[in-house]
Amino acid sequence: MGNRKKLVLVGNGMAGVRAIEHLIKLAPDAYSITIFGAEPHPNYNRIMLSSVLAGGTDMKDIVINDWDWYADNHIQLHAGHTVTKIDTKRKKVYSQQGIEADYDVLIMATGSNPFMLPLPGANKEGVIGFRDIRDTEIMQETSQKYKKAAVIGGGLLGLEAARGLLNLGMDVSVVHINGILMNRELDEPAARMLQRELEAQGMKFLLSKQSVAITGRRRAKALQFGDGSEVEADLIVMAVGIRPNVELAKLTGIEVNRGIVVDDFMRTNIPDVYAVGECAEHRGIAYGLVAPLYEQGAVLAKLLAGVETTGYEGSVTSTKLKVSGVDVFSAGQFGEGPGTRALRIQDDLAGTYKKIVIKNGKLVGAVLFGDTSDGSELFAIMKKGESVEGKEKELLLGFSPAAGGASSPASRLEAMTDDEIVCGCNGVSKGDIADAVLNKGCNTLSSIKGCTKASASCGGCKPQVEGLLKLYAGDAAGVPVKEGICGCTEHSRDEIVAAIKEMRLMTVKEVMNVMQWKNEEGCTKCRPSLNYYLGMLWPAEYEDQKESRFTNERYHANIQKDGTYSVVPRVYGGVTTPADLIKIATVAEKFDVPMVKFTGGQRLDLLGVKKEDLPKIWEELDMPSGHAYGKTLRTVKTCVGNTFCRFGTQDSIAMGIRMEKAYERMTAPAKVKLAVSGCPRNCAEATIKDLGVVAIDGAWELHVGGNGGIHVRATELLCVVKTEDEVMEWSSAYLQYYRENATWNERTAQWIERVGLDHVKKALENREDRLALVERLEKTLSYTKDPWKEIVENKELRKNFEQLSGAQPVQG
Repeated sequence: MGNRKKLVLVGNGMAGVRAIEHLIKLAPDAYSITIFGAEPHPNYNRIMLSSVLAGGTDMKDIVINDWDWYADNHIQLHAGHTVTKIDTKRKKVYSQQGIEADYDVLIMATGSNPFMLPLPGANKEGVIGFRDIRDTEIMQETSQKYKKAAVIGGGLLGLEAARGLLNLGMDVSVVHINGILMNRELDEPAARMLQRELEAQGMKFLLSKQSVAITGRRRAKALQFGDGSEVEADLIVMAVGIRPNVELAKLTGIEVNRGIVVDDFMRTNIPDVYAVGECAEHRGIAYGLVAPLYEQGAVLAKLLAGVETTGYEGSVTSTKLKVSGVDVFSAGQFGEGPGTRALRIQDDLAGTYKKIVIKNGKLVGAVLFGDTSDGSELFAIMKKGESVEGKEKELLLGFSPAAGGASSPASRLEAMTDDEIVCGCNGVSKGDIADAVLNKGCNTLSSIKGCTKASASCGGCKPQVEGLLKLYAGDAAGVPVKEGICGCTEHSRDEIVAAIKEMRLMTVKEVMNVMQWKNEEGCTKCRPSLNYYLGMLWPAEYEDQKESRFTNERYHANIQKDGTYSVVPRVYGGVTTPADLIKIATVAEKFDVPMVKFTGGQRLDLLGVKKEDLPKIWEELDMPSGHAYGKTLRTVKTCVGNTFCRFGTQDSIAMGIRMEKAYERMTAPAKVKLAVSGCPRNCAEATIKDLGVVAIDGAWELHVGGNGGIHVRATELLCVVKTEDEVMEWSSAYLQYYRENATWNERTAQWIERVGLDHVKKALENREDRLALVERLEKTLSYTKDPWKEIVENKELRKNFEQLSGAQPVQG
């Protein structure tokens, strides 16, 4: 690591991180990488925010590189850190929070900001842009309290924002200064068809309107126009365009025009300083679409890796509207300027429109509405710049022979070059898909999606991906293949566990090597699972491999969305003492913990703790870890039971404390939650836990396989026993059987559904078998230590928290 050059990336967005991804593939050991990101999130797909707003996609599904990706690639990420100063003489970068970093190479990828119209009242509450996760959250929160929204801007982003707000139940008016929608991408016939379609969906339009003021006291109430009219609005979203974020570059002395001025190799006027993405201006153009930004990143990565490359020469761009039920495609120069010839075909009954623009015998532009299936083929022809003379009818009528076309999508796909982008959302090329099919065994659409992310976002490229799958896989396309635990191997969980047992494999690397992993480094799915299986099979011999664990389990605390952590000390059975409460309160005050909250499992959670403070907090608490972050026993929730409650039939508190003390450091394939209820009224919610114990008159019921999460599942009755010792015997046997037989990351609810309760009952019916399972569990637990105490007492382990304060996450 010592002889690596230091690379600092300012900006944790799509363009900059894409360049880093390329660079890591080309020269994995050349650079020590630090990334500063102003948002408290890992790298996510900004263009999918409209899908999140519309409700078709979950926020977690738009993450491109999760927290663990940074750690796996030894990248130091400062999330939630805005860089405020760059010293190009000393080659240092400084963040608002006081972090500084040295660089040999600096990449500026600061993106752009939404252009906010300087209207009177624009600073009122309820007036926002639409640019990041926070804007999306504000719109979702606002829709729960208010009902009238106005979106200023009838372009791509404005219409997507409006569609999302409609889905959230708001009354939405789109305000546009131009007389037609998407006037930068569509001609009038296509724009009118689009307007009719969106009006049918419930959207309202105020066209040729100039916004002049926002009225209201503290919060926006209405938007006024130059003609004296107005529209009521509690939420006003400005989607009128973006501006390159160049303030930092200006302060630094980097040449700036509209964007940061770069040459064909993305170099600025300052040595060793580069720029990519929406902040960069190349040959007078600052691009706001993802495909050109990925192309820029690929050129820069090759340059930094020392790989020969031609420079970036600019991009022909295309756009698609991501609104459910509306297909719109636009590419190149769709306007009819001097020397151009436009050909159109329109079917008002079918609701389709197609226009192509030809200049000097070449296709230079296209507009499609209603049926966009030919879009990618037209765009590819446009980028190639090949002559289309004599083929105009084919281009207009379509590529299928039935439509009069001479070529087919299959032949078009064959003619594509390997570096041609197929999935614009995720920057996946034809070559990437070919590699997935031919070298990684992907022969279904879902496996290609999992391996490359192609078609995983808006889905517009799905026909092309399916076509390439058929092209490369032939008759094997879509045929089910033997499913491995991840894309790195074809071996199943049972085969891996059997091999570890038979060959006494002792390390993750050894397993991968002996079992011939396709990806010799593994991935974030297989490494943690192998780490668990090895520890489960060889508790005495195996040394836990920290770098194969997720961020939460490496730092023994739950990471929050702002990059801070939450600390949950162990409170057995939910029962605490005045002394422990005083201790928790004192620590919370001393370390300025922003929030102290009771959890659903009856525990106290200290939220908003800085990573560098974790060991000091654990030390002063002097309490065991509540393991609220790992694939372990979380809590044993209890009700009052017969200790105080007039309905209680058994001592549920004592039973719960006994179980929690017995299993508190137990690892498992997934998190495990327990509960003990003192009577069938079930106040501890034992019947939606992984293992729930319910007291009845003179006995205990053991319930298993419950889940109270997104997919609620009630438990099934495993058995009824009479004594507390029998509760412990059956519980230990059940938990160990689950530990030994479930797939890593499989909750008990999924496991029970897969194998069936009868299978588990049969496995536990013989007392000799139960006692053998209990013995194996107790043996495993005898080797465990409290992780908080271990880190507090070990100076080397503490360094992971103190040396890299502010970085999130870091190499484990």
